[in-house]
Amino acid sequence: MVLVLLGTQNNSFHRLLEEVEKNIENKKITEEVIVQAGYTKYETEKMKVFETLPKEELGELIKSANYVISHGGVGSMITSNQEGKKVIGVPRQKKYQEHVNDHQKATVEEFKQKGYVLGIEEVEELGEAIEKLKEFEPVLYKKKESNIIKIIEEYIENN
Repeated sequence: MVLVLLGTQNNSFHRLLEEVEKNIENKKITEEVIVQAGYTKYETEKMKVFETLPKEELGELIKSANYVISHGGVGSMITSNQEGKKVIGVPRQKKYQEHVNDHQKATVEEFKQKGYVLGIEEVEELGEAIEKLKEFEPVLYKKKESNIIKIIEEYIENN
């Protein structure tokens, strides 16, 4: 199963679902596709599209997915990565009125550089990214310890 995560903010990402559907039609995606679409309204017979899913159910879907296609939201990409999933990160873009700015482009690029996700910039690159997933081994994201914890630990050790 392939899981597509579009986030829950009030922004549509119709372009990505159109491209996912093209990749189902051209057989690059042959598995069941489940979508948490948020505010993206999309009618199709080729995917199971849900507006939102309960947190527990979404967590189970992430665990059982073969891979995840995600908008450039930090939470969606990190949660999927921490479950050991291969993630294709696709940023919403301001020029398509999908977001107020292009911060998701920067986020996807940074996560790509660190090896957390296989990032692409344009939805048309999705088919190629699906092929690259076969060889892609993600680096697992590790939450950085807060400096305050280090300060407290040092204080306790020294007093």
